[in-house]
Amino acid sequence: MGSGGEGSVRDAADKYRSLLQDELEKNTHWRHGGPPTYDSVNQLFEEGRTKEWPKGSLEETVQNAVKSWEMELSHKTRLKDFRTINPEKFKLIVNGREGLSGEETLKLGSYNALLKSSLPEEFKYYKAEEESFESSHDAFRSAFPRGFAWEVISVYSGPPEIAYKFRHWGFFEGPFKGHAPTGEMAQFYGLGILKVDESLRVEEAEIYYDPAELFGGLLKGPPIAAPSSHACPFSH
Repeated sequence: MGSGGEGSVRDAADKYRSLLQDELEKNTHWRHGGPPTYDSVNQLFEEGRTKEWPKGSLEETVQNAVKSWEMELSHKTRLKDFRTINPEKFKLIVNGREGLSGEETLKLGSYNALLKSSLPEEFKYYKAEEESFESSHDAFRSAFPRGFAWEVISVYSGPPEIAYKFRHWGFFEGPFKGHAPTGEMAQFYGLGILKVDESLRVEEAEIYYDPAELFGGLLKGPPIAAPSSHACPFSH
């Protein structure tokens, strides 16, 4: 889903997304005018990760590659500017559904692409087909103001078919779809398979996870009262 981190546009050095530094001189089209910064979510990641992989290890390489892919998907507007995937061949398959092309994934955005599924009936309040790229990102930015961190838990096989387990987490500290924040951690685990070419560009990405794990945490918050009754304490 991605280690979401929005911020001001400035020098883009990032130790987990090194290709950001290379992008400064390029004619890349950015969704928000320039490359993003990830200071807040990087801090969340460093404070909450359960594994610290050795520099140059396969696990660190996979972790940084996925973070870079999520950055491109969330912040670039043209597929031809992507460097982490093979645009002609790319397919995203989530929980065994029909694969999405690169253009389809870019149009939907990472959250909608991952949540566009047959969710259990009690979670139907999030309807990916009714959310735009921006509205979906706004909803999760609101719920997780410090970002939504992502780490590799283990890697089972190396290129050309990389299989790995991941963890995604954040602190539910802002309102989400009419639910008040609880301040608690919301997290889920999943499995991924990346088929890559000789340049390590992704040609096919398969993701498997249980959306109920994520939404269970977000539904714990009580419904927010109508503004007329009293001022909402969460709208800083």
